Amino acid sequence: MAFDGIVTKAICGELSNLSGARIDKIFEPNKNTVNIGMYLNGQNFLLNICIDSSNCRINLTTHPFSNPQIAPNFCMVLRKNLLGLHLKNIFTLDLERVVVIDFEGFDDVDDIISKRLIVELMGKHSNIILLDEQQIIIDSLRHIKQNNEEFRELLPHTKYSFPTSKKVNFLELSSFDEFYSCLCKLCNNEEEKISVSNLISSCFNGISKNFIEAIVQNSSENVFLDCDKNSLGISEVKEFLRKIYENIDKIISLIGSNFLEFKTFLNTSTQKSDYYLTPTTSVQNKIYPLNFFIDDFYYKKETSDKFKIERDNLLKYILAILKKYTKRLHNIGEKLKECENMDMYRIYGELITANLYQFDGNSKLPEISVYNYYTDSSITIPLDIKYSLSTNAKHYFKKYNKLKNALEIVGNQKIETEKELDYLQSVVYELESSSSLNDIYEIFDEIFENPIFQNLQDDKKVVNNISVKKLKKSKLTNNKTVSFNPIKYTVDGYTVLVGRNNKENDYLTLKYAHKLDIWFHVKDFHGSHTILRLPDNETIKNISETTLSKIAKLAVLHSKAKNSSNVPVDYCQVRYVKKSNGAKPGMVIYTHYKTIYV
Repeated sequence: MAFDGIVTKAICGELSNLSGARIDKIFEPNKNTVNIGMYLNGQNFLLNICIDSSNCRINLTTHPFSNPQIAPNFCMVLRKNLLGLHLKNIFTLDLERVVVIDFEGFDDVDDIISKRLIVELMGKHSNIILLDEQQIIIDSLRHIKQNNEEFRELLPHTKYSFPTSKKVNFLELSSFDEFYSCLCKLCNNEEEKISVSNLISSCFNGISKNFIEAIVQNSSENVFLDCDKNSLGISEVKEFLRKIYENIDKIISLIGSNFLEFKTFLNTSTQKSDYYLTPTTSVQNKIYPLNFFIDDFYYKKETSDKFKIERDNLLKYILAILKKYTKRLHNIGEKLKECENMDMYRIYGELITANLYQFDGNSKLPEISVYNYYTDSSITIPLDIKYSLSTNAKHYFKKYNKLKNALEIVGNQKIETEKELDYLQSVVYELESSSSLNDIYEIFDEIFENPIFQNLQDDKKVVNNISVKKLKKSKLTNNKTVSFNPIKYTVDGYTVLVGRNNKENDYLTLKYAHKLDIWFHVKDFHGSHTILRLPDNETIKNISETTLSKIAKLAVLHSKAKNSSNVPVDYCQVRYVKKSNGAKPGMVIYTHYKTIYV
């Protein structure tokens, strides 16, 4: 459900209970958000005002915000004008998505002063405007200069005017007949069929399409959603419209009471989680239940959206590097194929030199046929007619030596490139398996220090999206009591720990685990290190095959082979797991292992 006029009115109905609260803090966490801290009757409240185009809202919040070290200009203006004042009143205009917040207090000479904050929650046209006593704009979060008649001018030192709408004000309706008449009038002006939700939201101010869809979706009756000029007269449709009208009217009449609640549902038109406002027969025991429902709903939504955006941006960057290394490996393979013929060039040079006595030393031939004493047969050797036979022989020897040297260098390059590719694929697996922003930050922290990603610091788009300021450095030290957060399971009374990324895998296996603990890892697949913690004086001999199989399944679950069957899982004591010099995070070697198939 969109944060429409009905929701705005219901939220402000609860916020009106904060009348008399003293303003003691004001922050501007980002370009779309203003937080106002208030104190009332021994309690602190934080009012969150967000004008983001897709998540605009006003509500009390308990979730922390990261504030900039230097306050933006608009924040400083709000602090100068509102700190120390008291909240006098908060209300909405009919069902407009416009919230009016009045403040009152005393100036330095004890004269009464008043200020007004206007919050316009209108999608991409949302704004926060501070007014003085004469309704003159002191400042606004977004300045709007009038370019055409469709938009109002919102600039400092200009007179503020409220937005207007051509839609019908639902609060002015006195009966269903008026409601129905307005719908018929609008429907007659439409050339094509229109859904009930679109029809009502287009006709009445402050009623969103999602709200009507929630009513329709949660109704047990089967009613055609498409309406044309004639279908509104059908008795079933008209009766259903009457129930929608009564539902809206009842909700509006209960605003300000404790008999309204939000419920979540899956919106079939968008296939996303949504919410709707509905009457309830039980009194809400929570304080400000509607506000904190909105707070939790949008916090989860924004966190989820931010997680997907940052994961996708980082994944896109890493996949580009993975493509680069894959191309490099292909080029190395082509060079190695060329090196396969190096012995042939040596033989050509030897045979030409051995048979120089048969030809004129200065003759320039396209090819020669000579006896090959290596194969006891005749062989035709191609020549460059620009050079003599002896020069051609030198060229073949030079090419042989060049390929011989290249073979060693390119061979080492292939080994290193394969290691880099293996590591990059492990990072891709980590990102695909990540489930929270903290996982993204830790992966970013890991690769930020890696030479493979040396250009990452210069990529402002990726760095800004990942929010480097929020990165928490991993505390991977020799101290075994260090705080870290592996995934924990209990299997047959034993504690099992699973690493969430490469750095945590290293710390979990090489620092945290005891030498006699048991280490599990899926064979030939990228996955997490899995550790079975053994109690003191207990060894691997005391662990049953059933328990080992269950833990091996956990290792498979946290690997790329999770959708495969009959997967081999290697396991051994931690003391047999080592890390070679220069190995990438998460990369280890192990011995004395056994394999179990699950």
